[in-house]
Amino acid sequence: MKVTRLEEVEQRPRRVAVGTFDGVHVGHRAVIEGSDTVLTFEPHPLAVVHPEALPKLLDTQSIKQDVIATLGVEELVVIPFDREFAAHSAADFVDQVLVARLGATQVSVGENFRFGAKAQGDSDFLSTREEFATRVVPLVDVDGETVSSSRIRALVYAGEVGRAAPLLGRPFLAEGTVVKGDQRGRELGMPTANMVPDDRLAHPGHGVYAAHAIVGGQSHPAAVSIGVRPTFESARGLLCETHLIDFEGDLYGQTLRIAFLERLRGERRFDSVPALVEQMHADVRKAAQIAAAATVSGR
Repeated sequence: MKVTRLEEVEQRPRRVAVGTFDGVHVGHRAVIEGSDTVLTFEPHPLAVVHPEALPKLLDTQSIKQDVIATLGVEELVVIPFDREFAAHSAADFVDQVLVARLGATQVSVGENFRFGAKAQGDSDFLSTREEFATRVVPLVDVDGETVSSSRIRALVYAGEVGRAAPLLGRPFLAEGTVVKGDQRGRELGMPTANMVPDDRLAHPGHGVYAAHAIVGGQSHPAAVSIGVRPTFESARGLLCETHLIDFEGDLYGQTLRIAFLERLRGERRFDSVPALVEQMHADVRKAAQIAAAATVSGR
């Protein structure tokens, strides 16, 4: 899939899906279906127009790109969203972006999509335009529950990553750069790759998870702990500690992507280090079993 900034696009007819697509969940996938081009925004428009209302995002831009690339899309067009662009009217967006730059022959949006200054544009407005066909996709339900980024975010915060997966159409993904920790896991015979969660992004609630860890294009079964390590006195804040079950090596400075499969237990304080180590080994055994039954590509 080609990734292009709006000002760099080549002229050609396009079937365009438009949206922020935070999480690229199954509702977003329904919007994207049949489109050869996805048009999205970076940063999220709320970060510019109403930063106080911006939620924790479900995906990094790189995860979003990788997931969209699996959907048969030829090109991802990214609009650098700033105050100047936010001031464009809905008509300007259609005339200058969809028609003049992208040559849209079909435009697909979700039924609740809004665009243009003061969010005055909607699917009804798009449908009045004769330059392209407008495809409006209704909200999608999974098991009687309406799929939305906010619902998925709530499940992730609660640690319910297994329940979030059907709404996403994949496991919840997180990624970051591996940093040096206090070497506590190594001392306990359970070395971990540590990441400090980005405060701008959603992350699973405190606890221990079965997962796949993807690094260098390779997937490894993993047990992941997210929390503040209550058994030990530590000045560190929230940390994501990943034990790659079948891996030995130095990951410092590398990007690690985690596909969360299932929550094993909540975070708790142990009365002794041996009790903690015993539980860690039990967690790793269970995580290995769960990971072995799940095939994950990291997208």
